[in-house]
Amino acid sequence: MKKVLVTIPQNAVLDTFFPASVREKLEKNFSAEYNLTGQQFTKIELSEKLREFDAVMTGWGTPMLDENVLRENGRLRLIAHTGGTVGNLVDACAYEKGIRVFSGNRLYAESVAEGTIAYMLMGQRRLKLYIDRVQSGAWRTEADVWEGLLDKCVGIVGMGTISEYLIRMLQVFRTRIKVFSHYPLPEEYVRELHCEQASLEDIFSDCDIVSVHSALNDQNRGLIGKELFALLKDGALFINTSRGAVIDEEALIEALGENRFRAVLDVYQKEPLPADSPLRTMPNVLAMPHMAGPTLDRRPVITSALIDEMIRFFSGAAVFELEITQSLASRMTKMK
Repeated sequence: MKKVLVTIPQNAVLDTFFPASVREKLEKNFSAEYNLTGQQFTKIELSEKLREFDAVMTGWGTPMLDENVLRENGRLRLIAHTGGTVGNLVDACAYEKGIRVFSGNRLYAESVAEGTIAYMLMGQRRLKLYIDRVQSGAWRTEADVWEGLLDKCVGIVGMGTISEYLIRMLQVFRTRIKVFSHYPLPEEYVRELHCEQASLEDIFSDCDIVSVHSALNDQNRGLIGKELFALLKDGALFINTSRGAVIDEEALIEALGENRFRAVLDVYQKEPLPADSPLRTMPNVLAMPHMAGPTLDRRPVITSALIDEMIRFFSGAAVFELEITQSLASRMTKMK
């Protein structure tokens, strides 16, 4: 029976990813060992541990599996990451050693896309404003404004797995969709998704809703700043569920201070969001604590799917839905 090491320390987070049913499934198919230290393994500990295992299931906070960790490892064949991005987990040397890499990225993406739809509807319909009003004993007036998502023009910044899920979900609302990508998108792919590729300037000046889904890397750090915020239409809705550092947060705060447009924000340059941040109290901002996705109920779904992929891998399958190729890994968010 193949041996699998789970690096997530024994805590509440582990229990959400590995409830009893998922542990039972893992232990039925593999000889599993868990991290009982109460903290993340160090690189030295991982280097020594991984020599004994055929696969490793990692989580948030697991140290980078780089040359120092994998140098003397000739047994490890598979890394299954319970997170989404592997940008800060898997070094190029893992691929050079022929180690295959899986992650929950696609499942995370689907959940984040669902969360983005919720944020769009929340922002368009001003749900918090009217819920607060009713709870305070008031009601709506004929002068109030609330809008929908149907037939709107939506701009999507960054074309990846989340964006693809989001575009498909938006089609039921008959939205007109514009997408920004640093690279030309295949014409057939664009036609299939019923969207059009556009510049950032076009998206920010034309769209009713702008939603950011760019990975955080050197190319995208500070991608959106003062000039683009100035292009947003009066009454537009700006959404960021990617990474805080993709935008110039100070420029966003300044632009929001003009009260021309609204924002739903899920991510920030510093997290948790500082208590004195203006974003916590601005009337045209809905600030969420980095929880667009995956929702808690998806965590065991992700680990169960990874275990299925591991079973198929060690049974000799060749194609995997959750595999992260080296090319894909190179485009994923790398936190600094």
